[in-house]
Amino acid sequence: MTFQIDAVGWRILRHLQENARLSFRQIGEAIGLTAPAVAERVRRLEDAGLITGYHAQIDPARVGLPIQAFVHMTTTTRQSMRLREVVAELVEVAECHCVTGMESYILKVFVPSVEHLERLLWKLKDYGEVRTSLVLSSQVTRRSIDRASVEIE
Repeated sequence: MTFQIDAVGWRILRHLQENARLSFRQIGEAIGLTAPAVAERVRRLEDAGLITGYHAQIDPARVGLPIQAFVHMTTTTRQSMRLREVVAELVEVAECHCVTGMESYILKVFVPSVEHLERLLWKLKDYGEVRTSLVLSSQVTRRSIDRASVEIE
């Protein structure tokens, strides 16, 4: 069942996605509600599972991980079960998605060097066919979800 979000709820979500450090008072001032009213609405959004957490966004290059790559993997059923266990332990793997299409999985990885990437790929080859794409630049790295996103037809 989909939780129904009104226009005020969407405005609160937009503000939190843009800056989760805003206080309820600051959000309230921006949208015309009191801090307690914003707090109650946020609590309801959390309880409904719409807000799943609050995170700091880190620049990987500035912490020593300048190389970003997508690793495309094609696996058998047996390899897939083992891969799921392995990627959960690999610190280089920022995201792992089971997908449809030619590949079975797409992994988003951050590494400090090409040599490190090569070692990681050698580890992964035991779990399926590996194809890699290095990220040269990113035009969209994070997009807020808003009412327009949901109403696309």
